Amino acid sequence: MTAARPVLVVAERLDASADMVVDQLNQRGVPVMRFDSADFPQRLALTAGHRPTAGGWQGSLTDGCRSVRLEDVRAVYYRRPGHPRIADTVAEPYATWAQNQADAAMLNVLSALPVRWINNPHHDRVAAHKPQQLVAAAGAGLRVPRSLITNDPAEARAFAGTVDNRLICKPVLGGRLNTGAERQLMVATHRVNPSDFDDSVRLTAHYFQEDVPKKYEVRLVVVDGKLFAGTIVGTSEKARTDWRTDYENLEYGTTEAPASVGAAVRRFMDSYGIVFGSFDFAVTPDDEWVFFENNPAGTWSWVENRTGLPIAAAHADYLQGTTT
Repeated sequence: MTAARPVLVVAERLDASADMVVDQLNQRGVPVMRFDSADFPQRLALTAGHRPTAGGWQGSLTDGCRSVRLEDVRAVYYRRPGHPRIADTVAEPYATWAQNQADAAMLNVLSALPVRWINNPHHDRVAAHKPQQLVAAAGAGLRVPRSLITNDPAEARAFAGTVDNRLICKPVLGGRLNTGAERQLMVATHRVNPSDFDDSVRLTAHYFQEDVPKKYEVRLVVVDGKLFAGTIVGTSEKARTDWRTDYENLEYGTTEAPASVGAAVRRFMDSYGIVFGSFDFAVTPDDEWVFFENNPAGTWSWVENRTGLPIAAAHADYLQGTTT
């Protein structure tokens, strides 16, 4: 690959992880075009043509100041971009239709480029499904917590009995509650008392897991098979239950993942065809690693900032093409 071939960084404007990767690529002299899919189609123009003899899609992306040829792109870093925004002059139902068309065009044209991806969004979406992750993790050789998804209170009580009534509840999908206010609320992992279960359990699906005892937790960031393990120790009850709810009472460090865990994590990622993952583990008092979940577009900038682990450099190595 030549230095003239650019990397596309598709991310929201305010994204610390994307900022760090762009900085690494800039230091190496690798051209970068960064944009948010929310800029399409109002501030970003896409033109893509396909001829069977050309071997793929060819064309351009331009925002009026910068432009890249699709056939020149060497890699794509695709990280939580926004959805396309349609002009206010387009009325419903046409606005929603137009947004779906724009979203499909940008996503699928980019996904068809035969380049390195972190991560291809089609693989990313499948890899984000939590219930299926437990199956894949167990199949890869990782220990996973005993779990139940149900809307039946009797089944929930029976499951609680199998885990000595030590139970947590977490969202099946995402963790944000849109209240209509400017700031969304996070639905955190929380401990539950089975004696409180009533018919309200029937109102939706609940994701219950055994409450795994923790010596500490690990955010394990994986980039192209390289493992970066940041430790998290909660010093309050809230932080020990869900460290995202009490950042002021956390202590950070680093550790090395056991070889068996590393091998299993790589098998897990290979099963999804992804090269990046942000894994959450608990390490028990017996030093056993327990897999909770993997976020294929998870945050990691805070891990590097607090531990010095070279995660952004590993991203740039892969996107630049210096790794095999």
